[in-house]
Amino acid sequence: MSILRNSFGLLFLLGTGITAASAGESSAVTTAEFEIPASGANGAILSQGGRFGGWSLYVKDGKPAYSYNFLGLARYTVYAPQALPAGPSTVTLDFAYDGNGVGKGARRPSLVNGKSVAEGRIEKTQPNVFSADETADVGIDNLTPVAEGS
Repeated sequence: MSILRNSFGLLFLLGTGITAASAGESSAVTTAEFEIPASGANGAILSQGGRFGGWSLYVKDGKPAYSYNFLGLARYTVYAPQALPAGPSTVTLDFAYDGNGVGKGARRPSLVNGKSVAEGRIEKTQPNVFSADETADVGIDNLTPVAEGS
């Protein structure tokens, strides 16, 4: 097991904690296990893509959030209503793609520590790839941000 602490205070247990699939034209589940310090945390957990298309799972003001950026033209964001407690947490996002073609919408429920906390709707998804030059990042959104103000 590897340990990574980002500059915003999130502690990641890599090798046991983060699994993800590209949320493009199929359903996918993303699960992240991490630890919130007593002082709280803000920052990226996992991001893919950037300003012109992508998605990001992050913590803002202690609350887990998910943003989907459709080509920089529309952003869909879901926030959990309550901040994560100090200590270990598991956040699971279930991207349920509508199917029957490319660019369709999806439903995005969020679970924190096994309990449903929020659900959102993505009206349209970006087909194929998010970016040719922005990567998937753990613990940071390295180039242009997927989510504004995150």
